[in-house]
Amino acid sequence: MSSIHKVATVQFEPTMFEKARNIARLLELCEQAAVAGARLIVTPEMGTTGYCWFDRAEVAPFVETIPGPTTDRFAALAAKHDCYIVVGMPEVDEDGIYFNSAVLIGPEGVVGRHRKTHPYISEPKWAAPGDLHNQVFDTRIGRIALLICMDIHFVETARLMALGGADVICHISNWLAERTPAPYWISRAFENGCYVIESNRWGLERTVQFSGGSCVIAPDGEVTAVRDKGDGFSLAEIDLDLARARRVLGEPVFLQRRPELYPELLTDTFSWNPRDFFGLYGHEPWPEGARSRVSVAQFSPVDSVAANLQQIAAFARRARADGAGLVVFPELAVSGLVDPAGSAQPIPGSITDSLAALATELRIYLVCGMAERAGEAVYNSACLVAPDGQITRYRKTHLTEEERSWATAGDDWSVVDTPVGRIGLLIGHDAAFPEAPRVLALRGCDIIACPAAVKGRFSSPHAGTAVTQPEPIPTGADPHHWHHFRVRAGENNVFLAFANVFDPERGYSGLSGVFGPDTFEFPRREAIVSSGAGLATALVDTTNLDSAYPTNVVRRKDLVSMRMPHSYRGLVRTIANTY
Repeated sequence: MSSIHKVATVQFEPTMFEKARNIARLLELCEQAAVAGARLIVTPEMGTTGYCWFDRAEVAPFVETIPGPTTDRFAALAAKHDCYIVVGMPEVDEDGIYFNSAVLIGPEGVVGRHRKTHPYISEPKWAAPGDLHNQVFDTRIGRIALLICMDIHFVETARLMALGGADVICHISNWLAERTPAPYWISRAFENGCYVIESNRWGLERTVQFSGGSCVIAPDGEVTAVRDKGDGFSLAEIDLDLARARRVLGEPVFLQRRPELYPELLTDTFSWNPRDFFGLYGHEPWPEGARSRVSVAQFSPVDSVAANLQQIAAFARRARADGAGLVVFPELAVSGLVDPAGSAQPIPGSITDSLAALATELRIYLVCGMAERAGEAVYNSACLVAPDGQITRYRKTHLTEEERSWATAGDDWSVVDTPVGRIGLLIGHDAAFPEAPRVLALRGCDIIACPAAVKGRFSSPHAGTAVTQPEPIPTGADPHHWHHFRVRAGENNVFLAFANVFDPERGYSGLSGVFGPDTFEFPRREAIVSSGAGLATALVDTTNLDSAYPTNVVRRKDLVSMRMPHSYRGLVRTIANTY
């Protein structure tokens, strides 16, 4: 069986109350795509009916069973052209429950379906949350999974499907409020090393402006086909062998997962008032938080520990002059990148004594990467050094292939309360694993400090051709339209201080930044070092703005509270070595 197949994403503007017209037009577009050679054709969420329904009574005339008359018509087309089609439609089951559904239809008829599990603000007016979690369907053109719109905000959904062997995730949506192709779409493909075929509607419906941008995204995050606006379809080729390699930034990430560290993913710490939850029994209550400034330093460590400490001191003084209360330095900023094991030092020790003296002098918190020697073991570690000299250590838990030649993996997370907020620590490659920052978010972290030495491409400008999109969708050029570590911040409702090495000759691309907790806030609450050595400083607000219930998104964590952990057990299982 060939591993290369042509696929199509269909973009379409349905018209409410004109179901017959919508279905006829979708069939026409799907036939055109099939004639052009597409073996898998994906159409938008609720494409048969439109989306913005008031209530059950209004949508009732348009719901259908699956299988049913609509799926029969698409099945006939799929049989005619020996292809597979994904259709978005409102479904009714035998108990009269309505769902926002996606159905995969092949030459033999209905292959499977997905019911939207994470409702957006509109679905609860008429639909129940889906109950067919995280399925993967085997077909003659590969293993296919389905997600609907809001589902893709949650790292667990696509991760479980990829762990289940999905080559392609077909994501159908009615996406709004953001210029597309949306960064979330790209990150789900990128972090799971699989294809995402995105079919988004466009147009204005009941005052809601939808953003189009239907596309095909490759396992490395490259957008290989995109349609900015209007009805039509775009074609691309997918290679199943690329998806099955499951490599992210050149690393076999599924073999490097640490399921034994992920049991907290099955908890739901934000289901109660989080201010009460994190102070329960008087145990580890949240710090009050503050409005403060946080900096990240971007540079290339050299082979001299003494010279690196001088660079660290110089950047720390600049950050303090900018008003920063916390500054984060790159991975191995003390030890250097060439022979970290040879420069490894104990923690605590003379190096951390020097860092503590600097933190005390400047009255600033420092997060700094270094190689740590503990007996016979060497760790890739990071220290959070407080102005009072206290040291919190974190040992990198997810090691790259190269690091395994000299370092031992850590086996726990590090979280510390400071006046700036509750801070969690990760190091570089850790943040390529969506499970790691999620655990820290579930522990109530306001800020994740991430010293990094990440190589490769994890950022790109807008991939479409349109100069503008309709208001209120944000417009204009953005050289970092997609930045994977900005997505990490937004999906966990945390501030992420990502301090990366900049050394293009060795593949380190920099792009350090302090990223805000709300991905859809424009202008963005962030600061980025676009190139070269430098410092980025941003305002960070971790305060509890309401004494009874958090109104600050970093404390309220909307996207964390809407998770469905009862379906996440597969995240803590060790998968078979099939990648």
